[in-house]
Amino acid sequence: MGFKMGIVGLPNVGKSTLFNALTKTAAAQAANFPFCTIEPNVGEVNVPDARLDTLAEIAGSKSIIPARMTFVDIAGLVKGASKGEGLGNQFLANIRETDAIAHVLRCFEDGDVTHVEGRVNPVEDAEVIETELMLADLESVEKRRQGLVRKLKGNDKEAAQQDRLLAAAQAMLEEGKPARLVEVDAEDAKAWKNLQLLTSKKILYVCNVDEGSAATGNAHSDAVAAMAAEQGAGAVVISAQIEEEISKLEDDEAEMFLEEMGLAEAGLDRLIRAGYNLLHLETYFTVGPKEARAWTIREGTGAPQAAGVIHGDFEKGFIRAETIAYADFVANGGEQGAKEAGKMRAEGKAYVVKDGDVLHFLFNK
Repeated sequence: MGFKMGIVGLPNVGKSTLFNALTKTAAAQAANFPFCTIEPNVGEVNVPDARLDTLAEIAGSKSIIPARMTFVDIAGLVKGASKGEGLGNQFLANIRETDAIAHVLRCFEDGDVTHVEGRVNPVEDAEVIETELMLADLESVEKRRQGLVRKLKGNDKEAAQQDRLLAAAQAMLEEGKPARLVEVDAEDAKAWKNLQLLTSKKILYVCNVDEGSAATGNAHSDAVAAMAAEQGAGAVVISAQIEEEISKLEDDEAEMFLEEMGLAEAGLDRLIRAGYNLLHLETYFTVGPKEARAWTIREGTGAPQAAGVIHGDFEKGFIRAETIAYADFVANGGEQGAKEAGKMRAEGKAYVVKDGDVLHFLFNK
């Protein structure tokens, strides 16, 4: 699995510039990944991971297939979107399908770029977006609870669980707080996720700064970082202008450009890493002469479920996983060396996959 991040923002905050840069990057990467279908508002990009290149070099892999991340450009967000203003209904439906939301916030001053509210205050912008999402959730929750009345009278257990969770969300929303602050027990986790509440999504604030502030941030992005820390959300500083420039350059030119700007890496790389941290995602690898490939899983994923990311049959027929830690694979010059050094382990169904594991699955066909 990869993950899908919806990009939202008020008009003139740099959302479209950033998304366009991302989709140009995706188009440039398409040759390395044959399934890069890009709709007008969807773009897929490689997840940067230097470990994959190292593994491929050691194993002499003919091809390298990175993990993928999908960005969805959510159109139509204006004040009143929860009531259908702008492209409100389409906007809300698109968000429900994402794993997390990136709020692009304007953290730059520019008299030539008009702000929809006539001022530059990213914290207030974030509150406008959050309010629209909470209003939409509240309306949705109330309607759904009304729709459960008949089933509740019939003592439907699933309906009772749904209503209990919706009631908890409603109470939180009526306090003016997002649904993600509701404490959900492990046995309710799946049902809670299936509610697809907009404000239950994890948030990553993307501070769009001017070029001169890309390396260090500025007072606006500092204010957003403080807000994110209070909320337990993520925050990353990016210059959409710089990302747009990079998207037009070859790799060597892009590296030189970043050096000149005092940046160690592209903002896109920071954005993806922040998204991974936010959603507690990890990477494991499969490596061989044919290909070296990265796979995305959530922290705490068991070996059979990790195998299922490759193919459902791998999970159903799981026997065991031959496992080598990334550091051991590198230190011993590959699979054979690691095996001879006693660093390859056979792990069963109870094994929890660790970030960087190099795995080979055995399963019944």
